[in-house]
Amino acid sequence: MKEQIRVFFTALMFYTRIPCPKSVDHSPEYINKSIRYFPLIGWIVGGIAAVAFLIGAWTVNPTVGIVLSIIASVLTTGAFHEDGFADVCDGFGGGWTKEKILVIMKDSRMGAYGVIGMILILLLKTSLLVEVSTLTDLWTTLITMVSAHTMSRLMAATFVFTHPYVRDTDDSKAKPIAQQANNTNLIIATFFGVIPFIGLTFITYNVFLLAIIPLLYVVKMWLARYFTKWIGGYTGDCLGAMQQVTEVAFYLFFILIWKFTL
Repeated sequence: MKEQIRVFFTALMFYTRIPCPKSVDHSPEYINKSIRYFPLIGWIVGGIAAVAFLIGAWTVNPTVGIVLSIIASVLTTGAFHEDGFADVCDGFGGGWTKEKILVIMKDSRMGAYGVIGMILILLLKTSLLVEVSTLTDLWTTLITMVSAHTMSRLMAATFVFTHPYVRDTDDSKAKPIAQQANNTNLIIATFFGVIPFIGLTFITYNVFLLAIIPLLYVVKMWLARYFTKWIGGYTGDCLGAMQQVTEVAFYLFFILIWKFTL
């Protein structure tokens, strides 16, 4: 149990800006296993976003609550995944060879593709969440937020198990994670990823929502195919982009299924 607690805190330290015990460090041994708790981190980030939404919705209106929820999630993760998405936009938008794409993604500066991509995905995320809050009651919106955070992180986690890592440099953040993609980690990640979503399905009495799982996986495989075509696999930035895209896709699929099945 002590080891699992340390692995969890390693995941919390790696994927968020939440303070952790000083005894927790960036040990490759524990970072290797931290992927199993990536969806569980979604519970925490999604929960913080949900609380921010509640505060905004009760004090001003649901739209303000949604903006606050996005701000809260970005602050909690330090824009970890958003930065990955922006780097992917820059890399694949400006590079035409594997080597050039990887060099651009490694650059800490953000280019035009990254800025435009971030603006568009944040606008889309906000618009979809406004629609979710309009279609459903307050508590369903909250659980939808948490489910989107956990399921999107599960989709990103599965990338580690289905595709090769392409960076060879020792300073790559995702390299330790890529080195231990075993079935135990996948099972644990899947468990934490689907629990909130199963709860969402039960409280809405809408089994058609279960179709979101295969739909998200199709999105994941489409992105994976695109990444593999150009660079032969994935990088840490690709995982961040995967999380952002599948989170938005979750909201989109939820709205479509909700409208056509109720």
